[in-house]
Amino acid sequence: MAAGAPRVFVSHLSGVAVFDPNGDQVGRVRDLVAMLRVGRRPPRLLGIVVEVVSRRLIFLPMTRVTGVESGQVITTGVVNLRRFEQRPTERLVLGELLDRRVTLVESGEQVTVLDVAIQQLPARRDWEIDKVFVRRGKSGALRRKGETLTVEWSAVTGFSLEEHGQGAENLVATFEQLRPADLANVMHHLSPKRRAEVAAALDDDRLADVLEELPDDDQVEILGKLKDERAADVLEAMDPDDAADLLSELPEEDKERLLTLMQPDDAADVRRLLSYEERTAGGLMTTEPIVLRPDATVADALARVRQQDLSPALAAQVYVCRPPDETPTGKYLGMVHFQRLLREPPFTLVSSVVDSDLKPLPPDASLPSVTSFLAAYNMVAAPVVDDSGSLLGAVTVDDVLDHLLPDDWRETEFHGPEGVPGGRH
Repeated sequence: MAAGAPRVFVSHLSGVAVFDPNGDQVGRVRDLVAMLRVGRRPPRLLGIVVEVVSRRLIFLPMTRVTGVESGQVITTGVVNLRRFEQRPTERLVLGELLDRRVTLVESGEQVTVLDVAIQQLPARRDWEIDKVFVRRGKSGALRRKGETLTVEWSAVTGFSLEEHGQGAENLVATFEQLRPADLANVMHHLSPKRRAEVAAALDDDRLADVLEELPDDDQVEILGKLKDERAADVLEAMDPDDAADLLSELPEEDKERLLTLMQPDDAADVRRLLSYEERTAGGLMTTEPIVLRPDATVADALARVRQQDLSPALAAQVYVCRPPDETPTGKYLGMVHFQRLLREPPFTLVSSVVDSDLKPLPPDASLPSVTSFLAAYNMVAAPVVDDSGSLLGAVTVDDVLDHLLPDDWRETEFHGPEGVPGGRH
């Protein structure tokens, strides 16, 4: 749903068909999954529970939903068919939020929840429950009359997590605003039991971000306590190079079992990275840089750079290649830095402003060679190209620093300005 699109009441979504981009039906909506937050903040919508043809209930993340309307839901076409399992911090919107008795904050009056509305946040992929449709009067099968009204989520109480509650739910909610690196630091200092409880309560994307910031032994410990299916989901949510680094720490049997459970495309990227020596350009690179075709415009490039889930290093430049435009690509033509994109008219073709003079790195380039390359040309990322001229990926400065710093650097508390751990947020 584009920014500014109308909100949708969830009762209108119950039982509607879910389609892939080709118009083929995937299944039907059976519920929606949300994560409650401390205080009166609107819940974040995590995904949709879909019943597929086999009557299996699966989980469809909102990041893979391209359109939500009262009559249909459109997906990217990539659907994980593993059975849905509800997690501790998750709430089923239809099954658990509707028909509840809640309290209007202003008057203290108890009301019954008839429906809730969802809306996509402007310029973001996140969704929230922002409105609640309630009925005044006592609840009960024979008491269906009474004034109805729609209020903001913050105008009612009785849903949100208690601020002084105990358990992993409150702990996770308290940590929600922390950066992944700071949450990783907190988790590192928890007991193994508590660390496992927090990991179990985090959603896949959040846990993936945190795992990427933890020391190797913590990563292996946490992954080992997850069910294999969930471990595979978390590995899929990680950057391929970080997933490859983590899997390389596991025994061969465990590594192969998890790779087999991963989606084939994700597993293929990780296997390719595992085939390179660790301290080489191929072993350091990510397989997901921004790749554009020669006929793409500067406007297209800037739209890709603006994607929220890109790291600053990956957003610093785009790579121009002949099709296919996913790594490994067709012939690599060169790259365009973000600053150059800002200086050109939006309709300009990227092929006309591409920098083809800078020789890319080969996948077997050593760590010192990669470091010297980035330093010599004042770059935060560099292309990695094979002998056939295909772009394999890009090495970013953060991955290089990970291998240059001492092995225990993540376990040493970082003090930013004014002695605040991690600096100002």
